[in-house]
Amino acid sequence: MIIEKLQSIESDALSIYKTLRDNQVRADGSFIADSPKVVNLLLEQGVAVKSILATQEYYDAHSELLLLKGVPKIYLASKELMQKIVGHKVHHNCMMHGVRPKDITLDELDDKIIMLDGITSSENVGSIARSAAAFGVSSYLLPKTSPHPFNRRALRVSMGYASFLKTHIYRDIFETIAQLKERGYRIYAAEVCDGSTPLSKVVVAKKWVVLMGHEGRGLSQEILDLCDEVVTIEMQKGVKSFNVGVAASIILYQFNL
Repeated sequence: MIIEKLQSIESDALSIYKTLRDNQVRADGSFIADSPKVVNLLLEQGVAVKSILATQEYYDAHSELLLLKGVPKIYLASKELMQKIVGHKVHHNCMMHGVRPKDITLDELDDKIIMLDGITSSENVGSIARSAAAFGVSSYLLPKTSPHPFNRRALRVSMGYASFLKTHIYRDIFETIAQLKERGYRIYAAEVCDGSTPLSKVVVAKKWVVLMGHEGRGLSQEILDLCDEVVTIEMQKGVKSFNVGVAASIILYQFNL
């Protein structure tokens, strides 16, 4: 492990920390994670790491873990210098430059899947990842147009638990649903509409997919027509819906009873 104590921000090696913003995951899989809890969890999960930018306080507290996991490079800096490097105020004392695990194929999925369509919020992607990990739903399907679970903000909201999940990024939802059905999955769409099954009455199949729609417009009728069953969470009269992250948590909990 190489330790470099920084005196200035002028270093090509630090460019990743300056330029990789919340909505980016580079083509080479590079991502930035921040906060000790998230960074340490990723290290414990064996996620590939290229470097860590941290204060002496973080290094003193976690040097044993960094040595155990073979972190190749540690950049030591004061918190003030860290803030100059990233260009904004930081509320933590470490950041990590890592490489996300490779996305998996449909054939590598487990029997329980959470699938998203058109989700645009990194916070929702991260929140759903954290709930899925908590309930043992270890396969995560997202469209290419949604934020990646290793997006910096999504990873922070998931508290690093996105690293517990197998992620598959799909391009065409219609083709993907058809392929999942061919593999024996029952597709449950989460939507508020006529003819849907109340969540408490659903008979859960052995192999299943819960499909969550866009935060505002939900799932289109074309997609609903392809699903095996539409599920609705029972709510008080006059309340139309939950936040998609909250709804996913409630449904995943019920499906695991």
